Amino acid sequence: MPNPIVHFEIGCRDKDRTSEFYTKLFDWKTEDYGPLAKKIDPQTSEGISGYMTALGHEPHNYVMVYVQVDSVADSLVQVEKLGGKIMVPENEVPGQGKFAWINDPDGNIVGLWQPTS
Repeated sequence: MPNPIVHFEIGCRDKDRTSEFYTKLFDWKTEDYGPLAKKIDPQTSEGISGYMTALGHEPHNYVMVYVQVDSVADSLVQVEKLGGKIMVPENEVPGQGKFAWINDPDGNIVGLWQPTS
């Protein structure tokens, strides 16, 4: 399967303030998505949706893309074989899937996403 970029995430300290900024700038619509995030609906069939997330700890400021993979666990093995590093190990999002964050050999952060089948 090809590995598409399936969503993006904008890290922030204050999800409401950040939401207001991007809503005014790009006319995005947002809605609460649990206690730490807002889901972004760009209201177009082009592009991908995303999230604004206030983790409550470092890193606060980041923009990340998530690449869909068949298996987060298998991908993490491959990351290390190719000289990358695991930044955040595999985590489950109940009822939705699994994710991890990696560093490529240059230190760029990329998210991996495995949806629940």
